[in-house]
Amino acid sequence: MVVRALAAAAALMSLAACDDGTVVPASSVPAVEVSVVTVQPRKVPVSTELAGRTTAFAAAEIRPQVGGIVLKRSFTEGGEVHAGEVLYQLDPSAARAAVANAQATLASARAGLASAREKATRYRELVAIEAVSRESADEAQAAFEQAEAQVNASTAALDTAKLSLDYTNVTSPIDGRIGRSSVSPGALVTASQTTALATVQQLDPIYVDATHSAAEMLRLRREFAQGKLKMDGGGRPTARLVLEDGSAYEGVGQLLLAESIVSETAGSVTLRAQFPNPKHELLPGMYVRMTLEGAVAQEALLVPQVAITRDAKGNALVFVVGDDGKVTQRALQATQAVGDEWIVDSGLQAGERVVVEGMQKLRMGMAVKVVSAADSAASAAR
Repeated sequence: MVVRALAAAAALMSLAACDDGTVVPASSVPAVEVSVVTVQPRKVPVSTELAGRTTAFAAAEIRPQVGGIVLKRSFTEGGEVHAGEVLYQLDPSAARAAVANAQATLASARAGLASAREKATRYRELVAIEAVSRESADEAQAAFEQAEAQVNASTAALDTAKLSLDYTNVTSPIDGRIGRSSVSPGALVTASQTTALATVQQLDPIYVDATHSAAEMLRLRREFAQGKLKMDGGGRPTARLVLEDGSAYEGVGQLLLAESIVSETAGSVTLRAQFPNPKHELLPGMYVRMTLEGAVAQEALLVPQVAITRDAKGNALVFVVGDDGKVTQRALQATQAVGDEWIVDSGLQAGERVVVEGMQKLRMGMAVKVVSAADSAASAAR
Protein backbone atom coordinates (compact mmCIF):
# COMPACT_ATOMS: atom_id res chain seq x y z
CA MET A 1 0.00 0.00 0.00
CA VAL A 2 2.86 2.39 0.83
CA VAL A 3 4.51 1.64 -2.50
CA ARG A 4 1.27 2.43 -4.37
CA ALA A 5 0.85 5.73 -2.53
CA LEU A 6 4.40 6.79 -3.36
CA ALA A 7 3.89 5.87 -7.00
CA ALA A 8 0.67 7.93 -7.22
CA ALA A 9 2.40 10.92 -5.65
CA ALA A 10 5.27 10.62 -8.14
CA ALA A 11 2.78 10.53 -11.02
CA LEU A 12 1.02 13.67 -9.81
CA MET A 13 4.35 15.44 -9.44
CA SER A 14 5.30 14.52 -12.97
CA LEU A 15 1.98 15.84 -14.30
CA ALA A 16 2.45 19.14 -12.48
CA ALA A 17 6.02 19.51 -13.69
CA CYS A 18 6.93 22.14 -16.26
CA ASP A 19 8.99 21.48 -19.35
CA ASP A 20 12.16 22.26 -17.43
CA GLY A 21 11.24 19.75 -14.74
CA THR A 22 10.11 22.28 -12.06
CA VAL A 23 6.85 21.80 -10.13
CA VAL A 24 4.07 24.47 -10.17
CA PRO A 25 2.58 25.04 -6.68
CA ALA A 26 -1.21 24.86 -6.49
CA SER A 27 -1.33 28.39 -5.08
CA SER A 28 0.23 29.76 -8.27
CA VAL A 29 -2.74 28.72 -10.48
CA PRO A 30 -4.09 32.04 -11.84
CA ALA A 31 -7.47 33.25 -10.55
CA VAL A 32 -10.39 33.45 -12.96
CA GLU A 33 -10.72 36.93 -14.43
CA VAL A 34 -14.15 38.50 -14.12
CA SER A 35 -15.61 41.93 -14.70
CA VAL A 36 -18.09 43.33 -12.23
CA VAL A 37 -20.50 46.17 -11.66
CA THR A 38 -20.98 47.82 -8.31
CA VAL A 39 -24.68 48.26 -7.60
CA GLN A 40 -25.64 51.71 -6.34
CA PRO A 41 -29.11 53.15 -5.66
CA ARG A 42 -30.49 55.55 -8.27
CA LYS A 43 -33.76 57.00 -9.49
CA VAL A 44 -35.39 54.88 -12.15
CA PRO A 45 -38.72 55.30 -13.98
CA VAL A 46 -40.83 52.18 -13.52
CA SER A 47 -43.91 50.99 -15.38
CA THR A 48 -46.61 48.38 -14.96
CA GLU A 49 -47.96 46.32 -17.87
CA LEU A 50 -51.50 44.97 -17.66
CA ALA A 51 -53.87 43.05 -19.91
CA GLY A 52 -57.17 44.75 -20.67
CA ARG A 53 -60.05 45.32 -23.07
CA THR A 54 -61.53 48.42 -24.62
CA THR A 55 -64.96 49.66 -23.55
CA ALA A 56 -67.17 52.31 -25.15
CA PHE A 57 -67.13 55.69 -23.43
CA ALA A 58 -70.93 55.66 -23.53
CA ALA A 59 -73.45 53.17 -24.90
CA ALA A 60 -77.20 53.57 -25.40
CA GLU A 61 -79.61 50.80 -26.32
CA ILE A 62 -82.39 52.32 -28.42
CA ARG A 63 -85.84 51.15 -27.33
CA PRO A 64 -89.30 52.56 -28.18
CA GLN A 65 -91.16 54.40 -25.45
CA VAL A 66 -94.51 53.97 -27.21
CA GLY A 67 -95.90 51.17 -29.33
CA GLY A 68 -96.61 51.34 -33.03
CA ILE A 69 -95.69 50.28 -36.55
CA VAL A 70 -92.22 51.29 -37.80
CA LEU A 71 -92.77 53.50 -40.83
CA LYS A 72 -89.18 54.48 -41.57
CA ARG A 73 -85.57 53.83 -40.51
CA SER A 74 -83.53 57.01 -40.95
CA PHE A 75 -79.92 55.90 -40.44
CA THR A 76 -77.26 53.79 -42.11
CA GLU A 77 -76.15 50.80 -40.08
CA GLY A 78 -72.57 51.26 -38.86
CA GLY A 79 -72.71 55.00 -39.48
CA GLU A 80 -72.31 58.02 -37.22
CA VAL A 81 -75.37 59.55 -35.55
CA HIS A 82 -75.81 62.60 -33.35
CA ALA A 83 -77.74 63.25 -30.16
CA GLY A 84 -81.36 64.16 -31.02
CA GLU A 85 -81.19 62.67 -34.52
CA VAL A 86 -84.33 60.73 -35.52
CA LEU A 87 -83.50 57.04 -35.99
CA TYR A 88 -86.97 55.50 -36.44
CA GLN A 89 -90.35 56.98 -37.33
CA LEU A 90 -93.34 55.15 -35.79
CA ASP A 91 -96.93 55.51 -37.02
CA PRO A 92 -98.20 58.66 -35.22
CA SER A 93 -101.93 58.23 -36.03
CA ALA A 94 -103.01 56.92 -32.63
CA ALA A 95 -100.84 59.46 -30.79
CA ARG A 96 -102.29 62.35 -32.80
CA ALA A 97 -105.83 61.19 -32.03
CA ALA A 98 -104.94 61.03 -28.35
CA VAL A 99 -103.63 64.60 -28.50
CA ALA A 100 -106.83 65.83 -30.17
CA ASN A 101 -108.95 64.07 -27.55
CA ALA A 102 -106.89 65.56 -24.72
CA GLN A 103 -107.22 69.05 -26.25
CA ALA A 104 -111.00 68.69 -26.41
CA THR A 105 -111.18 67.48 -22.83
CA LEU A 106 -109.07 70.42 -21.69
CA ALA A 107 -111.28 72.90 -23.56
CA SER A 108 -114.37 71.43 -21.87
CA ALA A 109 -112.71 71.62 -18.47
CA ARG A 110 -111.73 75.24 -18.99
CA ALA A 111 -115.32 76.14 -19.95
CA GLY A 112 -116.60 74.42 -16.83
CA LEU A 113 -114.01 76.26 -14.75
CA ALA A 114 -115.11 79.64 -16.09
CA SER A 115 -118.77 78.90 -15.17
CA ALA A 116 -117.85 77.58 -11.73
CA ARG A 117 -115.64 80.58 -11.01
CA GLU A 118 -118.40 83.03 -11.94
CA LYS A 119 -120.95 81.19 -9.78
CA ALA A 120 -118.63 81.01 -6.78
CA THR A 121 -117.87 84.74 -7.05
CA ARG A 122 -121.57 85.64 -7.28
CA TYR A 123 -122.51 83.44 -4.31
CA ARG A 124 -119.82 85.03 -2.15
CA GLU A 125 -121.42 88.42 -2.83
CA LEU A 126 -124.96 87.14 -2.18
CA VAL A 127 -124.09 85.37 1.07
CA ALA A 128 -122.78 88.70 2.38
CA ILE A 129 -126.28 90.19 2.11
CA GLU A 130 -127.89 86.90 3.19
CA ALA A 131 -129.52 86.42 -0.24
CA VAL A 132 -128.34 82.80 -0.34
CA SER A 133 -127.42 80.40 2.38
CA ARG A 134 -123.87 79.82 3.59
CA GLU A 135 -124.24 76.16 2.53
CA SER A 136 -125.02 77.15 -1.10
CA ALA A 137 -122.02 79.45 -1.19
CA ASP A 138 -119.76 76.68 0.13
CA GLU A 139 -121.07 74.27 -2.51
CA ALA A 140 -120.38 76.82 -5.26
CA GLN A 141 -116.81 77.30 -3.98
CA ALA A 142 -116.24 73.52 -3.88
CA ALA A 143 -117.55 73.18 -7.44
CA PHE A 144 -115.13 75.91 -8.54
CA GLU A 145 -112.15 74.15 -6.93
CA GLN A 146 -113.19 70.84 -8.47
CA ALA A 147 -113.39 72.47 -11.93
CA GLU A 148 -109.95 74.00 -11.36
CA ALA A 149 -108.52 70.55 -10.53
CA GLN A 150 -110.15 69.12 -13.64
CA VAL A 151 -108.39 71.73 -15.78
CA ASN A 152 -105.05 70.81 -14.21
CA ALA A 153 -105.67 67.09 -14.84
CA SER A 154 -106.70 67.76 -18.43
CA THR A 155 -103.60 69.88 -18.98
CA ALA A 156 -101.40 67.04 -17.68
CA ALA A 157 -103.21 64.54 -19.92
CA LEU A 158 -102.58 66.78 -22.93
CA ASP A 159 -98.88 67.05 -22.05
CA THR A 160 -98.71 63.25 -21.80
CA ALA A 161 -100.42 62.83 -25.15
CA LYS A 162 -98.03 65.31 -26.80
CA LEU A 163 -95.07 63.47 -25.24
CA SER A 164 -96.33 60.19 -26.65
CA LEU A 165 -96.62 61.85 -30.05
CA ASP A 166 -93.02 63.07 -29.75
CA TYR A 167 -91.95 59.52 -28.84
CA THR A 168 -93.12 58.28 -32.23
CA ASN A 169 -89.86 59.86 -33.43
CA VAL A 170 -87.26 57.55 -31.86
CA THR A 171 -84.07 59.61 -31.45
CA SER A 172 -80.49 58.97 -30.38
CA PRO A 173 -79.61 60.20 -26.86
CA ILE A 174 -75.86 60.44 -27.60
CA ASP A 175 -73.36 61.03 -30.40
CA GLY A 176 -71.71 57.87 -31.63
CA ARG A 177 -71.63 54.95 -34.04
CA ILE A 178 -74.81 52.94 -34.45
CA GLY A 179 -74.83 49.21 -35.01
CA ARG A 180 -77.24 46.85 -36.72
CA SER A 181 -80.97 47.43 -36.64
CA SER A 182 -83.08 44.64 -35.17
CA VAL A 183 -86.25 45.80 -36.96
CA SER A 184 -87.22 46.97 -40.41
CA PRO A 185 -90.07 49.18 -41.63
CA GLY A 186 -93.42 47.48 -41.10
CA ALA A 187 -92.44 45.84 -37.84
CA LEU A 188 -94.59 46.27 -34.75
CA VAL A 189 -92.76 47.51 -31.66
CA THR A 190 -93.98 47.98 -28.10
CA ALA A 191 -92.95 50.18 -25.23
CA SER A 192 -92.28 47.20 -22.97
CA GLN A 193 -90.14 45.13 -25.35
CA THR A 194 -86.77 43.84 -24.11
CA THR A 195 -85.02 43.74 -27.49
CA ALA A 196 -83.25 46.96 -28.40
CA LEU A 197 -83.94 48.42 -31.84
CA ALA A 198 -80.23 49.29 -32.18
CA THR A 199 -77.24 50.31 -30.05
CA VAL A 200 -75.28 53.56 -30.25
CA GLN A 201 -71.75 53.64 -28.83
CA GLN A 202 -69.57 56.69 -28.29
CA LEU A 203 -66.02 55.74 -29.31
CA ASP A 204 -64.09 58.97 -28.83
CA PRO A 205 -62.77 58.98 -26.18
CA ILE A 206 -62.73 55.30 -25.24
CA TYR A 207 -62.07 53.40 -22.01
CA VAL A 208 -59.61 50.58 -21.38
CA ASP A 209 -60.40 48.33 -18.42
CA ALA A 210 -57.47 46.26 -17.15
CA THR A 211 -57.03 43.92 -14.20
CA HIS A 212 -54.24 44.24 -11.66
CA SER A 213 -53.26 41.82 -8.92
CA ALA A 214 -54.62 42.98 -5.56
CA ALA A 215 -51.39 41.87 -3.85
CA GLU A 216 -49.31 43.89 -6.31
CA MET A 217 -51.61 46.87 -5.81
CA LEU A 218 -51.04 46.70 -2.06
CA ARG A 219 -47.27 46.54 -2.59
CA LEU A 220 -47.30 49.61 -4.85
CA ARG A 221 -49.47 51.59 -2.44
CA ARG A 222 -47.16 50.66 0.42
CA GLU A 223 -44.10 51.80 -1.54
CA PHE A 224 -45.78 55.10 -2.42
CA ALA A 225 -46.66 55.60 1.25
CA GLN A 226 -43.06 54.87 2.28
CA GLY A 227 -41.66 57.23 -0.33
CA LYS A 228 -39.90 54.48 -2.28
CA LEU A 229 -42.05 55.37 -5.29
CA LYS A 230 -43.14 58.85 -6.34
CA MET A 231 -45.10 60.16 -9.31
CA ASP A 232 -43.07 62.18 -11.76
CA GLY A 233 -44.17 65.79 -11.31
CA GLY A 234 -46.80 64.76 -8.77
CA GLY A 235 -49.35 64.01 -11.50
CA ARG A 236 -51.45 60.97 -12.39
CA PRO A 237 -50.08 57.92 -14.22
CA THR A 238 -50.14 58.06 -18.00
CA ALA A 239 -51.03 55.01 -20.06
CA ARG A 240 -49.88 53.59 -23.39
CA LEU A 241 -51.29 50.71 -25.42
CA VAL A 242 -49.95 47.84 -27.47
CA LEU A 243 -52.62 46.40 -29.77
CA GLU A 244 -53.36 42.74 -30.38
CA ASP A 245 -51.21 42.69 -33.54
CA GLY A 246 -48.20 43.99 -31.58
CA SER A 247 -48.33 47.55 -32.90
CA ALA A 248 -48.16 50.52 -30.54
CA TYR A 249 -51.17 52.84 -30.33
CA GLU A 250 -50.15 56.44 -30.82
CA GLY A 251 -52.60 58.00 -28.35
CA VAL A 252 -51.62 58.55 -24.71
CA GLY A 253 -54.22 57.88 -22.03
CA GLN A 254 -54.80 58.87 -18.43
CA LEU A 255 -55.59 56.55 -15.53
CA LEU A 256 -59.03 57.48 -14.17
CA LEU A 257 -59.84 55.09 -11.34
CA ALA A 258 -59.14 51.85 -9.54
CA GLU A 259 -62.13 49.83 -8.38
CA SER A 260 -62.56 49.54 -4.61
CA ILE A 261 -63.75 45.92 -4.95
CA VAL A 262 -61.45 42.91 -5.31
CA SER A 263 -62.65 40.02 -7.48
CA GLU A 264 -63.20 37.02 -5.21
CA THR A 265 -62.39 34.56 -7.99
CA ALA A 266 -59.32 36.22 -9.54
CA GLY A 267 -58.01 38.27 -6.60
CA SER A 268 -57.64 41.28 -8.88
CA VAL A 269 -58.71 44.92 -9.08
CA THR A 270 -60.03 46.61 -12.24
CA LEU A 271 -58.28 49.78 -13.41
CA ARG A 272 -59.81 52.14 -15.98
CA ALA A 273 -57.93 54.51 -18.28
CA GLN A 274 -59.28 56.89 -20.92
CA PHE A 275 -57.73 57.25 -24.38
CA PRO A 276 -58.41 59.62 -27.28
CA ASN A 277 -59.78 57.73 -30.28
CA PRO A 278 -60.39 60.28 -33.05
CA LYS A 279 -59.79 57.80 -35.88
CA HIS A 280 -61.90 55.07 -34.22
CA GLU A 281 -58.97 52.65 -34.40
CA LEU A 282 -60.02 51.23 -31.05
CA LEU A 283 -63.32 49.37 -31.02
CA PRO A 284 -65.15 48.04 -27.95
CA GLY A 285 -64.04 44.57 -26.92
CA MET A 286 -60.50 44.70 -28.36
CA TYR A 287 -57.74 42.97 -26.36
CA VAL A 288 -54.82 45.30 -25.54
CA ARG A 289 -51.74 45.50 -23.35
CA MET A 290 -51.73 48.68 -21.26
CA THR A 291 -48.57 50.11 -19.72
CA LEU A 292 -48.89 52.58 -16.85
CA GLU A 293 -46.04 55.07 -16.67
CA GLY A 294 -45.02 58.00 -14.49
CA ALA A 295 -43.84 56.34 -11.26
CA VAL A 296 -40.19 56.81 -10.27
CA ALA A 297 -38.34 54.46 -7.91
CA GLN A 298 -36.26 56.70 -5.66
CA GLU A 299 -33.46 54.30 -4.64
CA ALA A 300 -33.59 51.34 -6.99
CA LEU A 301 -30.79 48.79 -7.27
CA LEU A 302 -30.30 47.57 -10.84
CA VAL A 303 -28.40 44.57 -12.17
CA PRO A 304 -27.60 43.98 -15.86
CA GLN A 305 -29.58 41.16 -17.39
CA VAL A 306 -26.37 39.44 -18.52
CA ALA A 307 -25.38 39.00 -14.86
CA ILE A 308 -28.45 36.92 -14.01
CA THR A 309 -28.76 33.19 -14.50
CA ARG A 310 -31.69 30.95 -13.64
CA ASP A 311 -31.85 27.71 -11.73
CA ALA A 312 -34.10 24.77 -12.59
CA LYS A 313 -37.01 26.43 -10.76
CA GLY A 314 -36.56 29.74 -12.59
CA ASN A 315 -35.09 31.61 -9.62
CA ALA A 316 -32.72 34.48 -10.45
CA LEU A 317 -29.09 33.96 -9.38
CA VAL A 318 -25.97 36.17 -9.50
CA PHE A 319 -22.33 35.81 -8.46
CA VAL A 320 -21.19 38.40 -5.92
CA VAL A 321 -17.51 39.15 -5.29
CA GLY A 322 -16.78 39.55 -1.57
CA ASP A 323 -14.12 41.67 0.10
CA ASP A 324 -11.91 38.57 0.30
CA GLY A 325 -11.87 38.25 -3.51
CA LYS A 326 -14.00 35.10 -3.51
CA VAL A 327 -17.39 34.66 -5.14
CA THR A 328 -20.65 33.52 -3.65
CA GLN A 329 -23.88 32.79 -5.47
CA ARG A 330 -26.88 34.86 -4.40
CA ALA A 331 -30.61 34.41 -5.08
CA LEU A 332 -32.49 37.58 -6.05
CA GLN A 333 -36.04 38.84 -6.26
CA ALA A 334 -36.16 40.75 -9.56
CA THR A 335 -39.62 41.16 -11.07
CA GLN A 336 -39.33 44.14 -13.43
CA ALA A 337 -36.97 44.91 -16.30
CA VAL A 338 -35.90 48.44 -17.23
CA GLY A 339 -34.12 48.40 -20.57
CA ASP A 340 -31.31 45.82 -20.30
CA GLU A 341 -31.36 45.79 -16.49
CA TRP A 342 -33.48 44.25 -13.74
CA ILE A 343 -34.72 46.11 -10.68
CA VAL A 344 -33.70 44.12 -7.60
CA ASP A 345 -36.41 43.87 -4.96
CA SER A 346 -34.30 41.86 -2.51
CA GLY A 347 -31.06 39.85 -2.33
CA LEU A 348 -28.48 42.60 -2.84
CA GLN A 349 -27.16 45.57 -0.88
CA ALA A 350 -25.82 48.86 -2.21
CA GLY A 351 -22.08 48.73 -2.84
CA GLU A 352 -21.87 44.99 -3.58
CA ARG A 353 -20.01 43.83 -6.71
CA VAL A 354 -21.87 41.61 -9.15
CA VAL A 355 -20.10 39.57 -11.83
CA VAL A 356 -21.21 40.46 -15.36
CA GLU A 357 -18.53 38.61 -17.39
CA GLY A 358 -16.73 35.35 -16.72
CA MET A 359 -19.38 33.68 -14.57
CA GLN A 360 -19.40 30.53 -16.77
CA LYS A 361 -16.23 29.23 -15.07
CA LEU A 362 -17.17 30.20 -11.53
CA ARG A 363 -17.98 27.99 -8.58
CA MET A 364 -18.97 28.87 -5.03
CA GLY A 365 -15.99 30.11 -2.98
CA MET A 366 -13.65 30.42 -5.96
CA ALA A 367 -11.06 33.21 -5.86
CA VAL A 368 -11.33 35.66 -8.76
CA LYS A 369 -9.41 38.56 -10.24
CA VAL A 370 -11.54 41.60 -10.97
CA VAL A 371 -10.68 43.31 -14.25
CA SER A 372 -12.38 45.98 -16.29
CA ALA A 373 -14.71 45.01 -19.11
CA ALA A 374 -12.15 46.20 -21.69
CA ASP A 375 -9.38 44.06 -20.18
CA SER A 376 -11.72 41.06 -20.10
CA ALA A 377 -12.58 41.48 -23.79
CA ALA A 378 -8.89 41.78 -24.74
CA SER A 379 -8.05 38.65 -22.74
CA ALA A 380 -10.80 36.70 -24.50
CA ALA A 381 -9.50 37.86 -27.89
CA ARG A 382 -6.03 36.48 -27.12
